[in-house]
Amino acid sequence: MPKPIKAPKAAAENTLIALFEEEAAAAIAALKPAQAKFLTLKGFTGKAGSLIVLPEEGGCRAWFGLGARKGYTPMTFRALPSQLPKGHWALQYDVSLDAHSIHVAWGLGAYSFTRYKSGSTASEVRLDDSALDEATKTAVAREVRAHNLVRDLVNTPTNDMGPAEIEAEARRIAGAHGAAIQVTVGDDLLAENYPAVHAVGRAAGPNNQPRFIEITWQPKGVPGPLPVVALVGKGVAFDTGGLNIKGGAGMGLMKKDMGGAAHALALADWVMASQLPVALSVLIPAVENSISGDAFRPGDILASRAGLSIEIGNTDAEGRLILADALARASELEPALTVDFATRTGAARVALGPEVIPFYTDDEDVARQLEVASIAQNDPLWRMPLWKGYNDALDSDIADIRNDPAGWAQGGSVTAALFLQRFAPKSGAWVHFDIYAWNPRGRAGSPVGAEAQALRAVYQLLTSY
Repeated sequence: MPKPIKAPKAAAENTLIALFEEEAAAAIAALKPAQAKFLTLKGFTGKAGSLIVLPEEGGCRAWFGLGARKGYTPMTFRALPSQLPKGHWALQYDVSLDAHSIHVAWGLGAYSFTRYKSGSTASEVRLDDSALDEATKTAVAREVRAHNLVRDLVNTPTNDMGPAEIEAEARRIAGAHGAAIQVTVGDDLLAENYPAVHAVGRAAGPNNQPRFIEITWQPKGVPGPLPVVALVGKGVAFDTGGLNIKGGAGMGLMKKDMGGAAHALALADWVMASQLPVALSVLIPAVENSISGDAFRPGDILASRAGLSIEIGNTDAEGRLILADALARASELEPALTVDFATRTGAARVALGPEVIPFYTDDEDVARQLEVASIAQNDPLWRMPLWKGYNDALDSDIADIRNDPAGWAQGGSVTAALFLQRFAPKSGAWVHFDIYAWNPRGRAGSPVGAEAQALRAVYQLLTSY
């Protein structure tokens, strides 16, 4: 038997009625004859994403299809802010549905990146939230803010989002929550033992010097000791490929190569705003992989913070180098959990496409928690293997490890994760996300451009610590 439709507590000028396919016929039959005939002629059956809008006195009434109940996802609501007429909409929906997730989806769908467009305004399609309690409203706002912060940072071009601007954003977030922040810049990276970060970023100009950003925080008044959680984000503000230079097409989206840093910072903002009971460390190596007379070269042997020497076979495999130093720093903190985000490999996209995010971990409990969270949060993830049989592909004749695996291994995302595992903390669990951070196709509520991925699932994981 269909669940009852929940009516809004406060009136708005427009009404949105969300219906499952199983309920559509009965709902149409209950309408005035003219309305019922119109919906029938338009072929409205409650199919997922279908939308019919009718004017009525003082506003509009819209019927929105949720599809079959078995396949329902609240992310369906993400499409509506860009499809409905502007105004204030009151939602009537099945009482069994999660209002929090619906309002989050709406907030994500209302996003637009307008920084460089003259005369642009924010979305004028609003969803009434008067039926939500204050705690839910606050939680929704924090979740939407985290996701849209990722999108803002990744969408911003490198001339306005270089290593210095990544640092400025980190300082803003730390300041907002009373967190401590330490930044090591330029040649000081050598003195502080971040040699791989320095090597990758040293060819950039004086305004784009490499840096290592570390934020530390824990909630006040919470008895300890608290579990240490390290969030690590790859912050390559732009990747030319270095001396193994990319072609023009390959550089087209390289402003998004700092997407890992954007994810780590936005998740940290969400964690701190929510006062989760963890001791948080955020570790961001921020560089630009440029070309100059000082650029690192194929054939070079680099030092690393962990003490392992790295043979450079390809300067376009630079992200794993800076993450090596960041993960070594995380290891010194003896974390209960380390999570790293990186726009790492095209191989991950070949395996799973742009929307399903691979993750790697050898901790079975954490893997299961993420798999459950992926489903619960409508945040598509897929566990990939840390296949030890490919470890030999990272062997070097003259160094401890090479940054470009031997071609026979083929699985580029897997071998990249195996490289990082050599540097990851041995205490606690480690999880690596090979994110894309981009929508390559435009859909209602998901325009072409930056996208936040895996945040909801990881946040749910963190709530268990």
